[in-house]
Amino acid sequence: MGVVIINFKAYKEGSGERALKLCEMVQDVSAKVDDYIAVAPNFLDLPEIVSKFDIDVYAQHVDAVGFGSHTGRITAEFLKEKGAKGSLINHSERRLRLADIDFLVSKFKELGLISVVCTNNVATTAAAAALAPDYVAIEPPELIGSGIPVSKAEPEIVENSVRAAKDVNEEVKVLCGAGISKHEDYITALDLGADGVLLASGIVKAEDQRKALEELVGLR
Repeated sequence: MGVVIINFKAYKEGSGERALKLCEMVQDVSAKVDDYIAVAPNFLDLPEIVSKFDIDVYAQHVDAVGFGSHTGRITAEFLKEKGAKGSLINHSERRLRLADIDFLVSKFKELGLISVVCTNNVATTAAAAALAPDYVAIEPPELIGSGIPVSKAEPEIVENSVRAAKDVNEEVKVLCGAGISKHEDYITALDLGADGVLLASGIVKAEDQRKALEELVGLR
């Protein structure tokens, strides 16, 4: 099956004790399916989640700096030390320069971390793929949090992005983001050539988070 990465963002429903309960649910559902399900909580909750659960944990952002006088920055080395599997890079809410993305992808390879580079159109997807990250995640910013899945609103973006990425780098995996919330969205994304989905509010802000995740992966 496919890949599901759930971004908790800074949602109240995905922070503190609520984040722990959400991860407990994710771990339980993950054990019942063949899909790879991982989470991306906020930095303050990440170490505790890593220590308490068996699911893979990604950071939501990382800065293109090494150790040094960088007040308030998060380095790739910090993530490695705290047990993160990898990180989202260049999310639409935390854009980076191309040189910074290149630095981080290389650093992640050196440290054995998984890089998930977010992009917003076909051209940037191809450019990101050329840097050889583990994943590129296509997320048209106008659809993020809209409830309108990219697989339905603009399916050609997924198809063209997958093609553009694979033409540049056959090894890179492509995730579909923005508006994903239902099982049909997930399956459509896979049918369009994506390897999985990156989503947030569809699960984290759902009235019944367990029901939403189970429905997404086809357990309901």
